[in-house]
This record gives sequence, structure tokens and C-alpha cells, in this order.
Amino acid sequence: MSLGQQLAPHLPFLRRYGRALTGSQTEGDRYVRATLEAIVSAPEEFPKDVDPRLGLYRTFQAIWSSAHIDDDRFPGEASSDPEAIARARLSRIAPLSRQALLLTAMEGFTVEDAAYLIDVSDDEIDTLVSDALSEIEQQTRARVLVIEDEPIIAMDIETIVRDLGHEVTGVAVTRDEAVALAMEDRPGLVLADIQLADDSSGIDAVKDILAQFNVPVIFITAFPERLLTGERPEPTFLITKPFQRSTVKAAISQALFFDQSSVPAG
Repeated sequence: MSLGQQLAPHLPFLRRYGRALTGSQTEGDRYVRATLEAIVSAPEEFPKDVDPRLGLYRTFQAIWSSAHIDDDRFPGEASSDPEAIARARLSRIAPLSRQALLLTAMEGFTVEDAAYLIDVSDDEIDTLVSDALSEIEQQTRARVLVIEDEPIIAMDIETIVRDLGHEVTGVAVTRDEAVALAMEDRPGLVLADIQLADDSSGIDAVKDILAQFNVPVIFITAFPERLLTGERPEPTFLITKPFQRSTVKAAISQALFFDQSSVPAG
């Protein structure tokens, strides 16, 4: 099997990581493209002593890190550009902490693998993840709409949201109910399942809501490949079922981290 064939299944998830790291589909995809170009131009430099997925992310990390060395420009949060907002907040959060959080909680890498990817010791990863969650949670607070038709899952999500210090505006089980709740009490974040109780679509519900106002959205699905197609638009934040609580926490923190309407905790 060629290297390209080995890497192909992992590209949708690398795009997910790139978008979560940068807060932008365009920027995330740009780094993924640069990663692939680097591999094609110098295949002999691709890590050969690790799993292909690890080698792919390691190459991505090297390119992303080199692009951010000595970059101390952090535009103010008044900008509406997600990357500008992120940079302002990054000035107050250690970048390694965020990378450790995403790699372990969202991408599912082990502590040992994450340590390899960002070039730190195993012992540092848990501390970095804890620091990232704490710092991001202190910076952001939001009112959250949950679109989920499974009662147990909805309750679990509600608990996670409240544990993070956010408020739940409502739980919708159908497209129409979701849109109605959003119009009645505008949320600052939407957590949306795809398949809803009356066979309506969470994707359609989100489209209806976004047609009225902008709000960060996190999709939840058992079939992430249906959304990670490479076609635009793709969701910036996507959680795969069954999910870990830490994954939901990481996605919420990251989504709000790039959103200008979330406010610092007081």
C-alpha cells in the first residue's frame, strides 16, 4: 500500500483538527494542504518508525509550529475575524496547552502519542490539558441550545454544559422545536445532533438558525464521515458518538474560544 493510500483515511480528521486549532476552515485546510505538499516533496523525511497517522499529524504540527514562531501580533478582540479573536486570546493561553487538549480530547491520541506530537514529556500532557481547560473556561461563558432527541444523551450534555459554567436555554428534539427555541431565546452556542425525533434533520435546523443570526455550532453524530467530505461548508467542530465527556468539554471550549460574543468570566 502506498503512503498516500495509508494517509487518505486520516485526512478528514486532520482537517477537523486543523479547523479546531485555527478556528477557520480556510486556515485549517491551508495547513493541511501545506502538510501534504511537504510530504509529497520530501517523502523520505516522513516519519517511518511510527504509525502513518502519527507521522501525518507530526508533519502537520511541525508546519503549524514553524508558522507561529516569534509571531507576537495579537489583534484586539473587537475584530470579527475568528483568527484575530483567537490570537487575542492565545496571548493569554499557552499554545502547547491547547494543542495537548485537542490532540487528546478531540483527536483521541494517547498521552504518549500527544507527547510525541508536540515534543514534550508524557508527564507534561495531563498538566497542559488541565491548564488549557481551566484558562479557556475562565475566558468564555455562553447560553447554550441543545438539539438532541435521546433523553439520556441530552441530560448528559446538559450536565457537561452546566459543569463548565454555561447556561442551557433549552433542549429541542425536532427541527421545528429547535428553530422556535432559538428564535425565542437566542443562544450563544448550539450543540446539534443530526438525526432528530421526527426524522427531521439537525443540519437543516442549524441552517434555519444560521439564516437568522450567526452562532457557533458543534455537531454530534455517529457518522462523522457524512460531514467531513472535503466539500464546503464543513463543520468546524464535530463530535463523534459515542463521545467522551472530555471531548464535549474540549469542543465547547474551543468553539467559544473563537467566538467574539463569548465574554470573559467575571
